[in-house]
Amino acid sequence: MDFRLDDTLEAMKLNVRNIVKNECLPLEKQYLSTPPETYSYGGHELPGGLAEERLSFGNLPLDQWKRLEKISKEAGIFTMHVPEEYGGGGTGALGHIVVDEEVRRSIVGLPIAEVPVMMYGSSTQEQVDRYILPCVRGEKGYAFAQTEPQAGSDPGGMMQTRAISDGSDWILDGTKMFCTGGGTADFLLVQAVTDTNKRQHGGVTMFIVDKNMSGLSFAPIQTWIYPGKAHQYFVYLDGVRIPKENILGDIGQGFLLGQKWLVHQDRLLRGSMALGIMTRALEMAVDWAKTRITFGKPIAERQAIQWMLTDVYVDIMALRDMTRHTAWRADRGEDVRVECSMIKYCAGEWGWRSIDKIMQIFGGLGETMDMPIPHWYHSLRHARVGGGTSEIHKFVMARGLLQGRIAWEG
Repeated sequence: MDFRLDDTLEAMKLNVRNIVKNECLPLEKQYLSTPPETYSYGGHELPGGLAEERLSFGNLPLDQWKRLEKISKEAGIFTMHVPEEYGGGGTGALGHIVVDEEVRRSIVGLPIAEVPVMMYGSSTQEQVDRYILPCVRGEKGYAFAQTEPQAGSDPGGMMQTRAISDGSDWILDGTKMFCTGGGTADFLLVQAVTDTNKRQHGGVTMFIVDKNMSGLSFAPIQTWIYPGKAHQYFVYLDGVRIPKENILGDIGQGFLLGQKWLVHQDRLLRGSMALGIMTRALEMAVDWAKTRITFGKPIAERQAIQWMLTDVYVDIMALRDMTRHTAWRADRGEDVRVECSMIKYCAGEWGWRSIDKIMQIFGGLGETMDMPIPHWYHSLRHARVGGGTSEIHKFVMARGLLQGRIAWEG
């Protein structure tokens, strides 16, 4: 078996790595010294629509973001992961995670089109024109609204947001919580119960809610991850009237569409997010260990430091192998829901323990906010909670094992 990337993906990976090295890394000092509220980008806190996992406190002037976006588009990176029928490069899940890992090496994220994967293949032509294509062009951003105050880990069974048919329209009432980028998105993809008996088994429908619809309001949620500027929101739906044209897919299939998004965006991509951070952080730590002198010799010569470095290296290699293999299987049309829970679990747990070791190697310097390390620490600690806690994903894996839905014998 040949586990190497093919020539096309390898060339794309190296191209993105060079662009990130030459264009993004030099901007990190400016980015981290700029308050996040100083600039905005197309109405969003950060480029590309969603602010997911960009848990740092900096920003850049708008012209810098636009310049990076132009570079990304001209290099064919901006839409490389988008299916060809929507004007993208069609690299699939494997191509997406390979490029995403390279992008995540810098705290200044090279802009990539954020397109809701649950809309692929389930949208009408009107929805393609109004929502998908503007996202592909980087003109619109979206947010996914599933979590509720009493429906986090069990959204299907506990979801309270309702959609009631009223002629040809639907009336939405309810509250969503921890909606990433909800207050700045151009439209939301909202799950609502349309059959209380069926719920997640054919009783949840996905609605496209434009930000200017009457009855829609937001309230920011302050967390330790984003001090001073909210990226998470409450979403209040008070009699929001939705035309039937804004139903995504079939009535009752909204929970499945949400799972499609979660499996790719909130689980598989957490693997590449963690890998990009861990790889860059390890490079920084190796360089530091070679040059930092204590008691007459570099700390690289001390076994305590060597063991921490090798622990991070092992985590990187194991996580990269399982992430790429799972993405490859996803591109073959296989059911990888349990495996993506495994990746999400490992990205959070291994990523967090790795960045903790990196911070320890740097000592006090690793806690300074003008370095990427404490910002990455936020991202990887949050990865143990956001998108389902580590404990929930262990439950998903256990269920897959006990039901015989996954193989592990080799």
